[in-house]
Formats: sequence, structure tokens, C-alpha cells
Amino acid sequence: MKELGAYLKDVRKSHGVSIEEASEDLNLSALELENMESGNTKAFKDIYHLRHLLQDYAKYLGLNKEDVTEEFNDFLFEHTSKISLQDILEAKKMKEEDEKKKVISPYTIEHKRKINYAPIVLTLMIFLFILLIVIIVIKEINKEPIRTSELKGSVESEYTY
Repeated sequence: MKELGAYLKDVRKSHGVSIEEASEDLNLSALELENMESGNTKAFKDIYHLRHLLQDYAKYLGLNKEDVTEEFNDFLFEHTSKISLQDILEAKKMKEEDEKKKVISPYTIEHKRKINYAPIVLTLMIFLFILLIVIIVIKEINKEPIRTSELKGSVESEYTY
């Protein structure tokens, strides 16, 4: 980041622009621009905000903002990829130890809420049972009676040889 900041500072000076003039044009404080040019990323709370400021500054200086963004992303990758696996494991272990040291009382314990599915399943089964009974009753009501009256007048001899 220091190389990128130095490059931005050189370009600004080659254009004959003072830091005060640039800060006024960009609506930034001179301190923010000085921190960008010196590569002090810790002065910015949000690294993404810093990326946008760098893009605006590059555009202001007439530079290709994609190239500046790519250089900044390379810095971020290089800076964040240097965390060793050992450091990650130690941080995890420390977190677990901190969890063990917490004071446990009935008032500070976080209870996980369990969902009781029994009433839901029972209600669903009762609903299906009632629906089945209603369907059976409706079928019985709409059932056509057996037509035996048409068969009473037939003579058995008509069908014999």
C-alpha cells in the first residue's frame, strides 16, 4: 500500500496540485489524503470505504481507477493471506477458553427454544380424519339406490331355451 500511496503522491505533485487543493476538490480532509498517500490503512475504519476513496482519488488524478483498484486488491490479498493456520487454531482455542470462563447462572444461560411438533401433527391428523368422514358421508348421501324395480317384472322363462 505504501508503494501505491507514493505513486498517487508523485502523480499529484506532477500535476502541481497541493494536498489542500485535492482535499477541497474531493471533499475529504487533508489528513485522509495524507494517510492514503503514506499507506496508513489503519487510519481508516472500513477498508471498503478506503477502496472507494482510492478510486475517487485515482479518477481525480486522471489515472485508471481499475488499475489502482487491482493494485489495492493485491495489497489486501497479500496482507490477509499471511495468517497462518497455527494463528487461526490458537484464536479458536482462546475463544473456546473464553466461553468456558463465562459466568453461568439461570439468568445468563441461553436456552434454545425447542419446537413441539406433537400438537401440530395431532391437529393435522384430526383434520384429515374429519375430512375423510365428511367425504364418506357425502358419498353415501349422493349414492344412487339400487334399481330392483325394473327387474321385478321380468319372467324367468323368457330367458330359457
